[in-house]
Amino acid sequence: MSIQSAPLQGAFDHRMAVFGSDDAFVAAALPFLTEALAAPDEPPPVAIADPGRLALLRDALGGDAKSVGFVPHADWYTGSAANAVARSAGYLAENAGPGGRVHLLMEPHWAGRAGRSARETTEWIRYESLANLLFAPFATTALCAYDTRTAGPAIVDAARRAHPGTEVYEQPLRLVGELDSVPLPLPPTDAERLTAPDPGALRRWARAHGLGTADADLFATAVIEAAAAGEVTSGAATPLTEVLLWGEAPACVCELRVPDRIADPLAGFVPPHAGRPASGQGLWFTRQVCAYVDIRDGAAEGGVDGGSVIRIQYG
Repeated sequence: MSIQSAPLQGAFDHRMAVFGSDDAFVAAALPFLTEALAAPDEPPPVAIADPGRLALLRDALGGDAKSVGFVPHADWYTGSAANAVARSAGYLAENAGPGGRVHLLMEPHWAGRAGRSARETTEWIRYESLANLLFAPFATTALCAYDTRTAGPAIVDAARRAHPGTEVYEQPLRLVGELDSVPLPLPPTDAERLTAPDPGALRRWARAHGLGTADADLFATAVIEAAAAGEVTSGAATPLTEVLLWGEAPACVCELRVPDRIADPLAGFVPPHAGRPASGQGLWFTRQVCAYVDIRDGAAEGGVDGGSVIRIQYG
């Protein structure tokens, strides 16, 4: 078992514990929760983990268990990495103490979505890395628990690079840039092309390719929101975005080639003031309702020189 020590006090405290047995998990989690219970001006800590390990923690805490929140990790991690950002941000807004003070023990659900493919693992590592920027303003203390029996050594090694204080930690911009340097697969030759992101045409295409009415509406809105984010400064009287569509439900894909360069790695990850996704929230809406959103340099991907390629997969 290894436990990464805490960084300087006063900023987001992003720790990591690696374990290979339930006893090692308790040995890492118990001091963390004990520290939380002794912290002044903090609400009760929350442990988000495998239900069996939560039961072990309750036993180990004894009477202190009544002062700790327990959440099965399948109830917390219910969607994409972007959904996990929203869940964490919403919890801090509603429950954290002054400055975002709260202790969160967080075990990803590797038997669920997070561990089902290399693609999902990449998204999760991106989330772990960007969390250092997203939650930097908060005095939140998070201990991310990685079980080598379910996560595996490759995932654990990648996660170490996203946690400050480990010997292999990489700055978020460097790590995310590395993840995004992998070229996207080429669109199929039979992809349908639209000259502009027209909502009606997008809905019709989505329904023709297997999405129900409600999902087709969400898909079309997600595409329109992403296109708007990529046409901020062009000043064009008419849209300059190219649209490619392919795939069948639930994995309907849209690739947008937009005129503006989207260089901010946090684009679409920063929560708006409104807690729930709504029209007008740009890439935040798109990331919340879609399984995957990839943003690449337009020239590198054969798109608009100086612009960006945004690839969206709905399901």
